[in-house]
Amino acid sequence: MSERFSLDNQVAVVTGASGRLGPIWIEALLEAGARVAALDLAAARLTEAFEAVLGRAGDAVQRFECDVTDRRSIESAAESVSSRMGEPSVLVNNAGIDQPPDSPAGRHALDEFPVEQFRKMVEVNLLGTFQVIQVFGELIARRGGGSIINIGSLYASVSPDPHFYAHLAGDIPFLKSPAYGASKAGVVNLSKFVATHWAARGVRVNTLSPGGVLGGQDEQFKAKYGARVPLRRMAEAADLKGPLVFLASSASSYVTGHELRVDGGFTAW
Repeated sequence: MSERFSLDNQVAVVTGASGRLGPIWIEALLEAGARVAALDLAAARLTEAFEAVLGRAGDAVQRFECDVTDRRSIESAAESVSSRMGEPSVLVNNAGIDQPPDSPAGRHALDEFPVEQFRKMVEVNLLGTFQVIQVFGELIARRGGGSIINIGSLYASVSPDPHFYAHLAGDIPFLKSPAYGASKAGVVNLSKFVATHWAARGVRVNTLSPGGVLGGQDEQFKAKYGARVPLRRMAEAADLKGPLVFLASSASSYVTGHELRVDGGFTAW
């Protein structure tokens, strides 16, 4: 059974590698035996978690510059990955943007929400995912198959509960961006489309949709969120690794077009 979950001698690509979830995916892939191409913007700030993974991984992780909103940048990254590491068999589409840290002065009511912010989030989260699939997915298909895992979200399925944010002070109530869930819902449907389109070429395409992941939230938020989850807590990094390796490896050889929600049962209620 352990061989079914092995990614030995495989090359995996992770976009948005230095973000909040990127290091979790990279570490999971490394632990399964893969070598990882870590893609991100040249100007991306390296998080402490990402630098720690790099320090432990040695040559098993190589960094590449890539802007998922720029087709030429993606193509250049794909050429570099293939040249330096070999043809990829796993793609984790993790690059995306959410809201910046809350600032009461920067909030908007729904009827005044800036369309520019909505458009930017869709451009990165949905169109960026599509372009990366076009370029790297075609490489995977040409080599005879592999696995594409698009990172979705709990909010691809449900609307954010404003009660979670009601304790945040400000004249205008905090509004979770409507563009975030909309863009992630688009990713779920896009995954199904590509899964059926490329199935005959041996490419499996699935969405992994995490629920809330611990990462510096205030105590009131964590308490309110945890009370809404059947497992009574937010996700930890270790909770996400197994599902990712399952979807990346041959352990899920008959799974495609699926959204795997790793949400502690949130959407079961």
